[in-house]
Amino acid sequence: METSPIEARPDVYYNPRLDPKNFLEGPLSHHPSTRLRQMLARPGIVVAPGICDGISARVALEAGFDCLYQSGAATTASRLGQPDLAIATLNDFVGAAQMVCSLQPSVPVIADADTGFGGPANVARTVRQYVSAGVAGMHIEDQVQTKRCGHLMGKQVVSREEFLTRIRAAVIARDSIPGGSDFVIIGRTDSAQVLGMEEAVTRLKLAADAGADVCFIEGVKTEELLRSTVAALAPKPVLVNVISGGLTPSFTTQEAERMGAKIIIFSLVSSVAMVHAVREAMRSLKKTGTDFTSAKGMDPKAFFEVMGLNEVIELDAKAGGSAFQVV
Repeated sequence: METSPIEARPDVYYNPRLDPKNFLEGPLSHHPSTRLRQMLARPGIVVAPGICDGISARVALEAGFDCLYQSGAATTASRLGQPDLAIATLNDFVGAAQMVCSLQPSVPVIADADTGFGGPANVARTVRQYVSAGVAGMHIEDQVQTKRCGHLMGKQVVSREEFLTRIRAAVIARDSIPGGSDFVIIGRTDSAQVLGMEEAVTRLKLAADAGADVCFIEGVKTEELLRSTVAALAPKPVLVNVISGGLTPSFTTQEAERMGAKIIIFSLVSSVAMVHAVREAMRSLKKTGTDFTSAKGMDPKAFFEVMGLNEVIELDAKAGGSAFQVV
């Protein structure tokens, strides 16, 4: 029997059940984490728009996206009205995830887990709660507990060993779930802006050896650096985060795929668009005394249809109900 090169290295995590080759064939699973692993193992880049609430999630699904990203910054903004400065708690993130994952359960949701919300026991708890919420995968980073958005200045990172402790705790928690779990663990480093690209790549290599399924380098500043990072981490898939006006250039999905990235997320696409749209609507209402213009002809029924009205009506009718025969 042929031995995997990884199996031959006892210092490197290897779970034969989760080997990418096991997810290359067959129909896409209805289980979100298994489906995400299938998407990672097969050709094509995974595009995950950042969503911030139920409305943005519904609109992303309506647009046809087959993976969603629950941004920590967007969650903090939408649920608390606060900036991305480690203000939101695990409960905030899990509450948001439960709602988003319930809308179309087979669609994978990748969720931000910040620093794991504490030590190894907290990281393990985060994994278990995310899995219970229906999340397909999460990323955990090497910033200090009082973290900030990865595209702000002044970041601080923990030691390599503390970062790896977080990754190991997440892997142990995932592998301890009864029946086995396909939950995807993404190691993220914010060290490039603090300690340089060489250290960032080293940290991601170590995270991969510790069991991270995907590597996420935050704030990569050029095409050349993204390409070299992908090459250095191969065959591990690499995630790139694009925020308009942030540290990373505004790569398109096609450009990122050509550079070798396997996942691209657009963390604030919903949140920023929402600020612009709601700001315009509020200013118009203040000025004109009516919301007629900003409504653009969308009546209440049309709005609720985006939120799943027809699915509710269909379910009620199938169950023998008659509450929504006329709406």
